[in-house]
Amino acid sequence: MLLSASAALALALPLAAQEAAKPVALAPSEIVAAAPRADWVQIPAEDLLVMTLAPDAEGKPRTVVIQLMPAPFSQGWVHNIRLFARAKWYDGISVNRVQDNYVTQWGDPNYDNPEATGKPKPLPEGLKVMGESEYVAADLLSIPDPRGRPRINYSLAARMTSNAMIAANGSVVVPEAFRDALESGERPDNFEMPEMGDAYAPFATLALGWPVAGSMRETAGSPTGFWPTHCYGMVGVGRNYSPDTGSGAELYTVIGHAPRHLDRNIALVGRVIEGMQHLSSLPRGSGALGFYTAEEAGKRTPILSVRVASDLPAGEQPRFEYLSTESETFATYAEAIANRRDPFFIVPAGGADICNIRVPVRRVAAAG
Repeated sequence: MLLSASAALALALPLAAQEAAKPVALAPSEIVAAAPRADWVQIPAEDLLVMTLAPDAEGKPRTVVIQLMPAPFSQGWVHNIRLFARAKWYDGISVNRVQDNYVTQWGDPNYDNPEATGKPKPLPEGLKVMGESEYVAADLLSIPDPRGRPRINYSLAARMTSNAMIAANGSVVVPEAFRDALESGERPDNFEMPEMGDAYAPFATLALGWPVAGSMRETAGSPTGFWPTHCYGMVGVGRNYSPDTGSGAELYTVIGHAPRHLDRNIALVGRVIEGMQHLSSLPRGSGALGFYTAEEAGKRTPILSVRVASDLPAGEQPRFEYLSTESETFATYAEAIANRRDPFFIVPAGGADICNIRVPVRRVAAAG
């Protein structure tokens, strides 16, 4: 029996040497750490909000940095939020609602608050009013995966249809009964192309640095388009009953399991990229929906100021970068999350929820 050179070499090596020769898969964090400088994208200072909370019980400062969404998402609300910040309307408001495993919400305690005790602050002039159709963006371009695949499979969830499915690696698996017909150019009448997504959308992806879902097939009450997803740390706009869509006077961030049922029902405008612990660890309210009751007024965390970073003195402007979701590094990173092969893991999961593939963001030193 003849052996290949590689097989013969393997037999000649001691077992320990064979084990040492096995390539060690990198953890997602190691892939990110090795990303080339060109794969990082600077976040414009105009897209950063710096929110200063009152110091904690030990007198330590608390600062939260929020990245606002770029076009084509939620631009009317983003405009309003910058306007609120520049009018200093957010200064002196407070965290009024903390619902466990759901959201932390802040705003004027006398504005649309069941425990209000006074008159609300007058809203600044120039606010835009948005319609519900603006929860969905229609003009997001299809951005290809750097390895050539359509980038609509990053949820990596196998989604069954009657005749086909998407495997965890994004390939189409067609039952044998249909294979010959497809190869001959025929299309069976009852053949349905599979969709790549999750329980909330026909497809889910990461594009322009953000987790988004979408549909290219219009159904009753669900138009085609793309929308951001309610993942941990995402920031949204509080609103009243439809047709109200909220102005940006009340904001919240997700502090629990991703409430994806809110997608396309509330405007998402950004995400917390630093200081999330200051919002997720606050005392929970015992009132309806986690609002603080009148007796819990002392639990409200005051918000001292909110500023657009570009309005701060140059030396005080924070600088952040995110790993380009259109880079080869990100594709490798996302696949590593879906299929952990680094030493701690025993069985690769074969998939990942869109909210588990968090876009890496890092603070960088100011330009010298």
